[in-house]
Amino acid sequence: MTEKLSVIIPLYNKENEIKRSIYSVLNQTIQDFEIIIVDDNSSDGGLAIVKSFHDPRISCIEQEHRGVSSTRNHGVNLASGDFIAFLDADDEWMPLHLETILRLIKTFPEAGMFATASKITSEEGKPRWTIYKNIPPPPWEGLMPDYFRSGSLGEDPVNASTVVIPKKIFHEMGGFPEGYWYGEDTDLFGRIALKYPVAFSWEFGALYHVEASNRSSERKIPVDYEEPFVTTARLALLKGDVREDLKESLHEFIAKKEIYRCYFVLHEGNLKAAQIILNQCRTKLRKNEKMLLLILAKLPPPVYYFLRDLRQNLIKMIRK
Repeated sequence: MTEKLSVIIPLYNKENEIKRSIYSVLNQTIQDFEIIIVDDNSSDGGLAIVKSFHDPRISCIEQEHRGVSSTRNHGVNLASGDFIAFLDADDEWMPLHLETILRLIKTFPEAGMFATASKITSEEGKPRWTIYKNIPPPPWEGLMPDYFRSGSLGEDPVNASTVVIPKKIFHEMGGFPEGYWYGEDTDLFGRIALKYPVAFSWEFGALYHVEASNRSSERKIPVDYEEPFVTTARLALLKGDVREDLKESLHEFIAKKEIYRCYFVLHEGNLKAAQIILNQCRTKLRKNEKMLLLILAKLPPPVYYFLRDLRQNLIKMIRK
């Protein structure tokens, strides 16, 4: 294989994790790569840790704080490789990750992105497999039957620490959308999956560290925040840019994202907004869940608040 990989690591206040991430790249079974670390104006000691490495394949770029999408896009613009691998600064790769990706690239050159399987740590640091659905059982690897059906039935099958994207396709798609703090990676992956096949391997390639500090998943989702890919997908459906065989699974993928948002909306007591969100959801897979949430959203507000507070108090009692 002659393909060179460029590894992009966005860095923002990850001094406790960045060394582990870098070593996980340096310990790969293949060694033909460059590592571009883009620091998004960190205020901790992470940048000094990066500069303590003296491997000529590692370069470190500093920029004003503009968010993770800008950081990743900046790194890609500086990359010399034809294939771009992404790794978050608090996650880590298993030694066979890049070797597996290169095998996928050779076997499935028509794919628009390539990914290995991952595990997710609990808050206590115990790993579990990502929940994959609608994918042939391991040790299978190949082109996913339906990216959106997999994502609607289980957890997202591709994430920002397992994916590798051909640079020409990354630029074709316009990179990661900037100005968002949640779901920007799902938007890019979804746009690629609407147009290209997705290659996947059951090889355990990456460990996603939920217990790491300063993750975007720790932030509270505003009630009016619609994930960027929900907007992208609805527009694509409206314009007729979605293949007929993907339409149903795409609607289910949208419904999954919006029902997830609805839980936050209901928690905040915004019952009218919850009804609007749910009435726009087209789903067969989650029709019972949708109906239950609609019933809750249509309760008299005092009744809903009583039930919400009762549930929260019961959870607190169980955890004591």
